Amino acid sequence: MRLDGLEAFVAVVDAGSFSVAAERLGIARSMVSRRIADLEGRLGAQLLQRTTRRLSLTEAGRDFYDRASRILIDIDEAEQSVASGQAELRGRLRLTAPLSFGVRHLASALDEFAHQHPELILDIELDDRQINIVEEGFDLALRIGHLQDSTLVARSLAPIRMVVCASEEYLRKHGEPHHPDELSNHFGLVYGNTPEHQQWKLINDDGQEIVSHPVSRLRANNGDLLLRAAIDGLGIVVLPTFIGHEALASGTLRPILHGWHPQPATLHAVYASRRHLPARVRLLIEHLAKRFGENPYWDLTLPPKR
Repeated sequence: MRLDGLEAFVAVVDAGSFSVAAERLGIARSMVSRRIADLEGRLGAQLLQRTTRRLSLTEAGRDFYDRASRILIDIDEAEQSVASGQAELRGRLRLTAPLSFGVRHLASALDEFAHQHPELILDIELDDRQINIVEEGFDLALRIGHLQDSTLVARSLAPIRMVVCASEEYLRKHGEPHHPDELSNHFGLVYGNTPEHQQWKLINDDGQEIVSHPVSRLRANNGDLLLRAAIDGLGIVVLPTFIGHEALASGTLRPILHGWHPQPATLHAVYASRRHLPARVRLLIEHLAKRFGENPYWDLTLPPKR
């Protein structure tokens, strides 16, 4: 009974509505109201302020919500941990991820996971656009960069390091820039899925930042296309190392602007809620975190920094 009250209270706060909370819990609205009233009576404190138009938490309610949420999460995780050890993972897992990362690195990681769990159905969509995972029904998204949607839960999987580079052919024809200010005299190959796609922010070891504006020769929404263009000598490019590591290791592309670095990013696993996270999703996140980690394998072959 005590857990029923906690669950009803957290559900109402999360939903912002008694009716929506009741629907999610699969019980009558009157039952939700009764459980919260019983909870407040037992605590001797008002947790929610109710008006005809809105709900809000009291000061006591805010503190209690944080603690109640943590308790319910711990219970869910404990149950899932036992259940996942007793039964084979089943069902469908819908995942979306960026195209180049999906093809280059996610595919082999998912193959390994699928072999470990043969009853699981993986439904994968590779797309560089920002998908609304709740509206489009995805269990999990892999996202690279700085997250903006604070309503989602994110777990860091790996650092994404960036490098400014060009081919020897391009550098022979156009010269090698040694300072970000010189990039305005060079052709740039620009990734188009960023708000400031014409701007490259570079930071030196002292923390100084310079925003550079190369002449945009090619703009594309796919990193592998930009990689190919850079190898063919069309311009200078800023690439994540998970795309450029092979070309950098072989010398096909060469890092430039030593002492200046693009701002790094992070690979995140993003999902809607910690509560009721299916075991199949939780175990896949753990698998990917172990597979990639703080020192991902694609960075191990990079040439040393100068």
